[in-house]
Amino acid sequence: MRVIAGRAKGQRLKAPRGSSTRPTTSLVRGAIFSTLQSVADDWSWILDLYAGSGALGIEALSQGASWVDFVEQNPRCCAIIKENLERTGFASQAKVYCCSVSRALNRLSTEYDIVLMDAPYSDTSLIDTLKDLFTSRLVGSGSTIVVQHSSHQPLPAELKQFQLVKGRHYGDTCLSVYRQEDKN
Repeated sequence: MRVIAGRAKGQRLKAPRGSSTRPTTSLVRGAIFSTLQSVADDWSWILDLYAGSGALGIEALSQGASWVDFVEQNPRCCAIIKENLERTGFASQAKVYCCSVSRALNRLSTEYDIVLMDAPYSDTSLIDTLKDLFTSRLVGSGSTIVVQHSSHQPLPAELKQFQLVKGRHYGDTCLSVYRQEDKN
């Protein structure tokens, strides 16, 4: 797996072995960042939930993000994210939180411009986690949330104050992009 664009384009990323993670394909990563170019206003603060190898957050850094917080509960994956950050030269622009997403939602306090979520497809609590995220202090009126999920687990068009603004399918992978509903 390689970084697809930006300052670290072509840099090889290490991925955890085994089936506990599902790396995002370069086609889907390209689609995510193409979509973000058209809908996200700011790329300063990024949150990468269920980070795995860190590929999505590192891609964001490569394409101009100022800072990325990575959240991953698997210690082996956390070590790989740190190694990938060193390898790409972005270690000084990131922090890795080795904890569950629910703990991170309660622990972190920054309002993020972009939240990237790539939960395991078998995670049946995805909608509850989204509801918790959408009512947290981590997102606001300028936040864009990108959720990668299975086509067998459709997401609603509205969750709390957030609306689905773009949806795409790539085989079994779906991308759902949410922004806060305009109250004007």
